[in-house]
Amino acid sequence: MKRITLIIAAGILSLGFATANAQQDEDARSMAELLRLIEQGQARDSQEARQREAAFAQARNNQQSLLNQARAERTREENTSASLEQQFEDNQQKIITARQALDERLGALKELFGVLQTVSGDTQGRFSESLTNLQYPDRGEFLVELGSKMAGASSLASIEDIEKLWEMLQREIVESGRVVRFNHLVTKADGEEADMEVVRVGAFNLASDNGYLEYDANEGSISELLRQPDGRYLGTTADMMDAAPGEVVDFGIDVTRGSILGLLVESPTIRDRIEQGGIVGYCIIALGIVGLLIAIWRWIGLSGDSRKVAAQLKRETASTDNPLGRVLAAYESNRGADTETIELKLSEAALKEMPGLTKGLLFIKVVSAVAPLMGLLGTVTGMIKTFQVITLYGAGDPKMMAGGISQALMTTVLGLVVAIPMVLLHTIVSGQSRKIVNILQSQSAGLVAQHSEKHG
Repeated sequence: MKRITLIIAAGILSLGFATANAQQDEDARSMAELLRLIEQGQARDSQEARQREAAFAQARNNQQSLLNQARAERTREENTSASLEQQFEDNQQKIITARQALDERLGALKELFGVLQTVSGDTQGRFSESLTNLQYPDRGEFLVELGSKMAGASSLASIEDIEKLWEMLQREIVESGRVVRFNHLVTKADGEEADMEVVRVGAFNLASDNGYLEYDANEGSISELLRQPDGRYLGTTADMMDAAPGEVVDFGIDVTRGSILGLLVESPTIRDRIEQGGIVGYCIIALGIVGLLIAIWRWIGLSGDSRKVAAQLKRETASTDNPLGRVLAAYESNRGADTETIELKLSEAALKEMPGLTKGLLFIKVVSAVAPLMGLLGTVTGMIKTFQVITLYGAGDPKMMAGGISQALMTTVLGLVVAIPMVLLHTIVSGQSRKIVNILQSQSAGLVAQHSEKHG
């Protein structure tokens, strides 16, 4: 049994050796192939490495050459910089020396040129805003050139430049006292442009057939005022435009060159002031007109009655077209009655005339008392409006409160404007009425006394 087992083991061992030898032969063929491939790759890598080394060596040589050139260039530039710095220092010293020599040679002229520079700058600003610039627009270029020349100190003003500046100043003085007519492009109030005849009054105002004109110094243009001043000032412009050469006319000159004219233009008219009063203002005016009409009506009526009464005093016979005549007619119709009856009849006749003589006077008096109260009402409503604006927007902007304050003030003014004439008219009309009433009373008393003496 052991022998069989050994035989089997020897067979298995021999089979294993055979298998191992077969696998080893196959591996040997693969390793040889691998070795061949490795040798070929090493050969290629060696060749590429030699090529890279050669290229690197060449690039290194090139970079070294460039580095040497850059170092040489830097050295040259450093030398040039040092030379330029030295030259700059030398030039600075030359400039300082030249300026010192220039200052020594100028002497007192340096102060003159400083004054000339100041005058040139001031004159430039004055000419740019002057109305005479419309006729002499090129003088600004000379002043700019002269100012830059004097400021740079690179060149000095010549005698010709100084004389030209003096000539410009003298011309400005002469033109400020002249009235000149010329044509110029004018922008109308509706935006259209037209070539119009313009009158320049010195250096103060411009005028045309349509009124005063405005000069824009920045644009160099002329335009009509969107709103002209009152008629009396426009009348002077019309007289100026129609005046013959050498004729003297009245003209409103704005010596502030537009400031006063602007205030006149912005000042509200009577219509604007009335509109500021609002509804209360219109009510006051309407009440005043009604009161005025009634006062005029009563003054005319009482004046006529007064004349008729005066004429009745001169007549012997009674006329029924006047209050005194009607009282006398009552006496004539009751001449035979006793004294007491006569007195009563005359009193009755006089009392009948009283409503006609005092008619409308009470309304005039009421208007004179109510108008200030309505003005006070407008004042209160205006202040309420102002406080509402302050509550909503604050008190930082006065223009926001201007409407309410204007209403408050204008209603007060309107109330006083209505009340004062009404008081005067009421005094005049009531005076006429009392005069006639006094005549009636005095004549009645006289008739009673006369009748009493006769019939004692």
